[in-house]
Amino acid sequence: MPHRHLIAANWKMNGLKDHIPVARAIAEGSRDFHARVALFPPATLLPRLADALAGTQVILGGQDCHHADSGPFTGDISAAMLKDAGASMILLGHSERRHGHLEPCALVAKKAVAALKAGLEPIICIGETLDQRQQGLTRQVLTRQLTDSLPDDLNGARFHVSYEPVWAIGTGLIATDAQILEAFALIREFLNRRFRIQHEPQLLYGGSVNGSNAATLLALEGVSGALVGGASLKAETFLPIIAAAHTAPV
Repeated sequence: MPHRHLIAANWKMNGLKDHIPVARAIAEGSRDFHARVALFPPATLLPRLADALAGTQVILGGQDCHHADSGPFTGDISAAMLKDAGASMILLGHSERRHGHLEPCALVAKKAVAALKAGLEPIICIGETLDQRQQGLTRQVLTRQLTDSLPDDLNGARFHVSYEPVWAIGTGLIATDAQILEAFALIREFLNRRFRIQHEPQLLYGGSVNGSNAATLLALEGVSGALVGGASLKAETFLPIIAAAHTAPV
């Protein structure tokens, strides 16, 4: 049976070396499930996890990168450095980068180009704020983010998109089925119109995903993955999400 869903764990700024056993437990507990599992730890853990998870099916990724290959950018990490440290995927345009670090869509697009150049598989995040949702601007915001954050270089490349309504991240709130279906239909229509698709992008939902709601979310039409935050920090809360992906319809 082929891998059907991409379940990604965004550890954010969490995890020291004593978190390595958690990654091992996730790898061990998920090996019999038909889902593609990716961990996005802090960059400091990438080399250690690359060693600890060698021989498993778990994919490692970076949480962000600089758009340049190298240079005088103190504190930054390039896509090539992440690749060298053991990453094969990368998160870009997460709302915490867009809003906390004021990253514009054009910068996200530059980072996507750098990621592809380094051989990383990008997951590009988009999503509206609660204020934008209440003003009826969701469609406009998502279309703009897709247009300006996804560079033409993605043509024919392997990449994915994660829809994360900003108001649902870490709040316990979750978009309704209708809201999610509408957003995913918009994303799929945009991708099919804009790009020459050789590798079908997986569309992830992110925002307070947990073991209780994962099965319902992953069963929605067009949803082919999940980007998980807090619930991914412990094997006992992350593995039920992976298990839900195993039984979700294609």
